[in-house]
Amino acid sequence: MEFDTDILLVGGGLNGTALALALADGGFSVTIVDALPENTRKAGDFDGRGYALALASQKLLRALGVWQDVQDQSQPILDIKVTDGRAGEGPSPFVLHFDHAEIEDGPMGYMIEDRFLRVALIEALKSRDAIKTISQETVVAQEVDSSGATVTLASGKQLRAKLLIGSDGKTSGTAERAGLSRNRHDYGQTALVAAVAHEKPHNGCAHQFFMPSGPLAILPLPGNASSIVWSETHENAARISALDDDGFLEELRPRFGSFLGDISLAGKRFAYPLGLSLASALIAPRVALIGDAAHAIHPIAGQGLNLGLRDVGALAEVLVMAKRRGEDIGAPDVLSRYQQWRRFDTNTLAAATHGFNQLFSNDNSTLRTIRDIGLGAVNAVPGLRRRFIREAAGLTGDVPKLLQGQQI
Repeated sequence: MEFDTDILLVGGGLNGTALALALADGGFSVTIVDALPENTRKAGDFDGRGYALALASQKLLRALGVWQDVQDQSQPILDIKVTDGRAGEGPSPFVLHFDHAEIEDGPMGYMIEDRFLRVALIEALKSRDAIKTISQETVVAQEVDSSGATVTLASGKQLRAKLLIGSDGKTSGTAERAGLSRNRHDYGQTALVAAVAHEKPHNGCAHQFFMPSGPLAILPLPGNASSIVWSETHENAARISALDDDGFLEELRPRFGSFLGDISLAGKRFAYPLGLSLASALIAPRVALIGDAAHAIHPIAGQGLNLGLRDVGALAEVLVMAKRRGEDIGAPDVLSRYQQWRRFDTNTLAAATHGFNQLFSNDNSTLRTIRDIGLGAVNAVPGLRRRFIREAAGLTGDVPKLLQGQQI
């Protein structure tokens, strides 16, 4: 039976485009179907987010030939400071400090704005003749058989591939049509996201400040600017979102503190409801899931995109190696290798971010004492501290070749 493409990929976001590049470099033809027009995906104000890319994720982007196009817009993360406290009272004296100088590999990661990384990945697609992108189209039906998968688009057109990959977010239609259920948890929090300018230099230091209503991440951007991810209860977030820019800053200042001098907004403000969403499996017959389609987690550790890029590296490696061995890339035993590789890491990180949010997003005096002692204890043990640094940099465990900076 004829195929229109080797691999059909639903969703042209960051994970989807990165995987398409990796698969094309591995000798596959890939077709991406995305609901949005390309000019919307490339718009400078499309999303508003910045990403804390782990060092391993930066290595993957370099291996795909994308990093050189965004490195001038990136900011190395040299230090991370984790503290507990209340708005207006400043942080607790117990500080967990991660210093990149404690490992030999370089910065723990890099901050990069969505608008730069997204455009670079979309532009890179055009350099691979094996990749075709169909924009402003949605998949309305999918069927699988012993040799492949067939999807029907809203326009009525049908496409057939050896493998269907869902990279279509935490409400993945690909997963739903494949019969994969989801475990969901609403954190009762909304993330307020913005970029702020400040008077003093941040010196490449990222801050995670835990408050009773949710964490505030202050992440360094190039120049005297930082990206904030500020988690509040849905009710508080709705109230703060409704304020004008001056009112927003008045709410932010007691939480942000004065350590970087006065602050001002450096762009638009965005709000995202926070929840945990885990697919019951990463694979189904002729189907694989990556990124938020497989696992959407709390942004408390800034690991969402990194988790997705580890999916990208693992799935690309499994499929390329299977192709070289002459195997059917959509066969159950091939796809099970991907699930086995990624399932433990996915569940472990989801459980960790869930647990941290439950532990820190409250004002219980007993828990406050326990977590402050815990932060201080980890900070006092160099070996344990270095292990956490290497974990944050994505350098531990069974790391896919692309995330080691190697070609498959």
